[in-house]
Formats: sequence, structure tokens, C-alpha cells
Amino acid sequence: MMSEMRKIVGEALSEIIESASTGGPQVRVGLMASGSELGKEELALGGRLAQQQYPNIKVVMIGPRSEGFDELEWIETDDCDAEIAEAMEKALQDGTIQGAVALHYPFPMGVTTIGRVVTPGRGKDMIIASSTGTSAILRTEAMLRNAIYGIAVAKATGKKDPSVGILNIEGAHPVYRALNQLKEKGYPVTFGQSVRKDGGAVLRGNDILAGAVDICVSDTLTGNVLMKLFSSFTTGGSYESLGWGYGPSAGEGWPHVVSIISRASGAPVIASAISFNASAASGKLPQVLEEEMKKARKAGLEDIIQSLQPKQQVCEEEVSAPPSEPTDEEIHGIDVLDVEDAVRELWKAGIYAESAMGCTGPVVKLPSRFMEKAEAILKENNYL
Repeated sequence: MMSEMRKIVGEALSEIIESASTGGPQVRVGLMASGSELGKEELALGGRLAQQQYPNIKVVMIGPRSEGFDELEWIETDDCDAEIAEAMEKALQDGTIQGAVALHYPFPMGVTTIGRVVTPGRGKDMIIASSTGTSAILRTEAMLRNAIYGIAVAKATGKKDPSVGILNIEGAHPVYRALNQLKEKGYPVTFGQSVRKDGGAVLRGNDILAGAVDICVSDTLTGNVLMKLFSSFTTGGSYESLGWGYGPSAGEGWPHVVSIISRASGAPVIASAISFNASAASGKLPQVLEEEMKKARKAGLEDIIQSLQPKQQVCEEEVSAPPSEPTDEEIHGIDVLDVEDAVRELWKAGIYAESAMGCTGPVVKLPSRFMEKAEAILKENNYL
């Protein structure tokens, strides 16, 4: 009994001394010790670099030991993916580590990772929401959720009022409308602005290079490509040298903070990924995300998600175009998948219109005298 008490007191004193020497409580982050294309020593170098740069972080290597890295704590296993994954899972479950950085992880459907990059135009950091995993099957619903999850990660890691932009890809405009609806009903969203002359929160390539916003919303596959480009554009692609990796996991009801790095991630990215993970874990990301979801649900999230579902196809009589007229005006902001339906909607009202592709995406061209009426029709039918 007395020896057990001594052990408890000794551990408590050790924690107090360690906390005092590092300026605060340490966050214990697990790191897979094998699986990199650059060799297992690169992973250990990343762990060492993280501890040197961030005194409040204790790195726990999980896997086969690399010689010469005795300053790191080790949970040793054979060089077997299944054993390493099992040991990491156990350490997360029993609280040995507060977060984990992995080269691969079997996230369930609904959980995605939120990456972070250095933007080359101005050296500014920017969150990519999202980068791996899948927050929802439908692209537009996934992008809407990615925006909320990105806001949660930003807030958990210290950005209290992050600016949001949506990458100009398929689904961008419906997602922008959905976020606007949430904002109108009380969910706090701060939209960023494009650096281009026409502004707006729908982003072009110029904007992500410049870091025009704190959070760039995209689908996961596009986000994954962006992560790889931003992290290795100076090295030719075989070595990821920049950024914070593919980021911590986020999803409704998901209790863990597990970050992803690539098999091509170098030690600097590994160290930054560990720091990003520790920041999200100490910032209580799962709880922050749940609070964001509560606010979004209160603002009508479920109904808005339902409105994003594909419309059922119904048989209608063919709509013919009115007599052709010169088109001297354009309506922007319609999704590429909806532009032909939007044109037909105007035809029904006797307005001649035609679809075209502008430099920022699809447009509806029409005579200027119909502009006000056409915009009202398209807004009424949820095209704008």
C-alpha cells in the first residue's frame, strides 16, 4: 500500500516538475514509427524536431525502435502495420496519448481530416477543409460539413473568427448559398474575399496562392491534391517539406484527434503535424466541433442539407426557347450542374437566355431589359 502511494506521489511530482520546466502541461502525441517512403529514421527525426521546437509536446513513438533516438518515448512493436495500429488505438483509448499522427487510419464514414498549408504568395497559413476521409457521400453536403469542421479546427487551434472561402469547383455556389442561409439564421460565418477585382467568397487559384482566407473549403479529393501541391512544390513531389500535414480528424460524435501525414512527408512536416495535432487536442477539438454543430443545427442545418440533395427527375413537356435576341448581360453564381436548368426556367417565363462559360465559371446570358425579372425568377427557384 505504502509503495503504491509513493508511486502515485512520485508520478504527481514528476508531472509538476515537467510542467514547470516546459511552461505548462505537456501534450502527449503518438507518432507511427514505421511506414514512411523516406525510411523510419525520418519519422523519428520528425518526432525529435517536434520536441526540440515545442517544449510542451511529448512525442510517443509507436512501432519498431530506431537507434539513436533515446530522448523519445517508445511503445515498441514489431515492424507490422497491424501491430502498430493496434498499439496506437490502445494508447488513444487508455489516455496514454491525447492525440496521434498516423500515415494511415481507417476513419469511419462521416470523419474527415482538416489540413493546413503555407500559401506561397504571402507566406500565410491556410486551412484546407478537407484533405482525407469523407464527411458525407454527396459532394455538396460534404463541402458544407467541411466548412463547419474547418471552422471548428480553426477555433480549437486559436483562430477565434476565421474567414471562409469556397474553392470554385463543382458545387461551390450551392454550398455558398447554404452557408449564407445558415448565417442568415444565426450561425456565425465570416466570409473572406477574393483578391481579384470582383471579390466574393468563391475562390480562384489566385486566392489560394495568396492565402486570401483562413479556411478554403473544397471536396476531399481536390483538397488532397492541394495538400500535395502546397507541401512539395519546391521539391519536385518526392519529399513534402512544407506545411502541417493533412491535419486532425473531425466528424460528428468522433472522440479522437488523429492527424494524417503522407508517406512522403519529411521531418519538418512531421514535426509541424505533431504540433498541429497537439494544438487541436489541447484545444478540445471534439467538444468544439460538437458546439459548432449544435449552433448549425439550431440554424436549420438538417433542412439545408436536405435541400442540397439531388432533385428527383420528373417528366415535363419540352420547353422551347423564345425567339433569339442579342444578349448583353450576364448572371453569375449558378452552379455548372444547374446552368442548363436555369436557362430553361427563364424560357418558361418567356425570357430568351443561353448558357455560357465565363472566366469565373458558368453564366446565363440574356437581354439586359430582363435582368431584374430573371434574377428574381432564379432566386425564387434556388438557382441563385
